[in-house]
Amino acid sequence: MTPLTLTADTAGIRPVKSRARRTAWVPTLVLVLGALYCLVPIAWVVMAATKDRSELFSTFTFAPGTGFFDNLSELTAYRDGIYWTWMGNSALYAGFGALLSAAVSAGGGYALGRFAFRGREVIFKLILAGVLVPSIVLTVPQYLLLSKLGMADSYWSMLLPSILSPYGVYLVRIYAAAAVPAELLEAARMDGASEWRIFSRIAVPMMMPGLITVFLFQFVAIWNNFLLPYVMLADDTKFPLTLGLYTLLAQGASQPALYTLVITGCLLAIIPLIALFLVIQRFWSLDLLSGSVKA
Repeated sequence: MTPLTLTADTAGIRPVKSRARRTAWVPTLVLVLGALYCLVPIAWVVMAATKDRSELFSTFTFAPGTGFFDNLSELTAYRDGIYWTWMGNSALYAGFGALLSAAVSAGGGYALGRFAFRGREVIFKLILAGVLVPSIVLTVPQYLLLSKLGMADSYWSMLLPSILSPYGVYLVRIYAAAAVPAELLEAARMDGASEWRIFSRIAVPMMMPGLITVFLFQFVAIWNNFLLPYVMLADDTKFPLTLGLYTLLAQGASQPALYTLVITGCLLAIIPLIALFLVIQRFWSLDLLSGSVKA
């Protein structure tokens, strides 16, 4: 009894493979072009921050200059170091705002994802509607409200609008429904654990990757926010980096020497974000790995 052999039309398969090989470079090319589109401006800022005034305005090249430390010292000396005051304000607004937003999102998302109560779906749909509303639309109403309360031009006028993030609540709600098993919560209740203990000791550790994501998104959004401080703040000692660098840039029209300070300040402003991404990526990996081991 002879074995059954299957034959294929190799002449028809080879053209398909050759066409796939010829077009395989297209996605790679698109990714490379996208990376260049994002990285070329950053590379220019890095190179421009190393140039003095004559080098910056005489040539437009990516070659490094010799004036970085002079620019840094001038930026530090400008108005008794107000740039570092702006840096501290940005760290305060973004750090506390993102931390409080992650905490509120944790409580709201967990309640919506793991408790059944009347009106839950209505609240969730309202939160979805809040995700669709651009934050720029809410800036003026927030200013009018805080102005009535006497909080305009204060640190609270920057922190309070940043605490509630509809997207953060939505993300944690989805993550809690998927990552926190209802059976585990019921077992903890049967063992006599209180709801606060269940939330803080069981739910929060299991939701930590989602909470870190909310913290990261909110931190970057607050750090890069321009319109809210532009509307809320009048005292330049309370300005964040975005608004402070904007004022330097506006003054550069009459004082071109300030352009080097603006570029150097922009370079220093992105370093905390890069450091944050690197640090949080480590905790991200640990949380995901620990979650996979527990599962």
